[in-house]
Amino acid sequence: MPVAAFFDVDGTLIARNSAPLYMKHLRETGQARRRDIARTFYYVGRYKLGLLDIERAIAISLTWIRGRDEAAVRADCDAWYAATVRAYVYPAMAATVEAHRRAGHVLVILTSATRYLAAPLAADLGIEHLLVTQLLVEAGRFSGEVVRPVCYGEGKTYWAERFAAAHDVDLGQSYFYTDSITDLPLLERVGEPRVVNPDPRLGRVAARRGWPVARLRLGDTAPVFATRDDAHRAAG
Repeated sequence: MPVAAFFDVDGTLIARNSAPLYMKHLRETGQARRRDIARTFYYVGRYKLGLLDIERAIAISLTWIRGRDEAAVRADCDAWYAATVRAYVYPAMAATVEAHRRAGHVLVILTSATRYLAAPLAADLGIEHLLVTQLLVEAGRFSGEVVRPVCYGEGKTYWAERFAAAHDVDLGQSYFYTDSITDLPLLERVGEPRVVNPDPRLGRVAARRGWPVARLRLGDTAPVFATRDDAHRAAG
């Protein structure tokens, strides 16, 4: 059966959380208010603590996006990614993606973000498959609804399992790279958990369970535990 390599985005493939970066962009372009930025930082802080009320955060986001032109949002996000986000892609994680590609693994971005961030990142890294939070579009405009479950926490496990069934992937032999304690359910589901720049809670869990952990800087270029052999060598 094929093996997959799943990659979270914020703090894993990129060195920053994309939400405040995007809100800053919206503020600078007159698309958001100061209080929207403050609220975003509040939710990012809750997320880092593993305390985010995802339903509340989604409800607020959907109120903002409802009725907007999907093509315009996509074009704006493509430009924002190229101007801002691309500079934060970890070279070491790009090298890790390439190592999995050479190993013949199925490459998947798995993120609570939407495809409007994930798609340009996937194009840069040559990742074919996207599992994201899906916003519904009707007649070219966002309806204000989202496909459930949201791709967050247990929802990531749900979408990963559906993907595995559709592509005959063996999750027991597959990899998942992430930084967040909210992704613990899928880390426990795959056979090859990989922890990158973990938040404190995930760092403690990873240490107890002996999971491979990498702490990256933007200047790092070597692949991160891209194969089982690499992990074994790194462990000693």
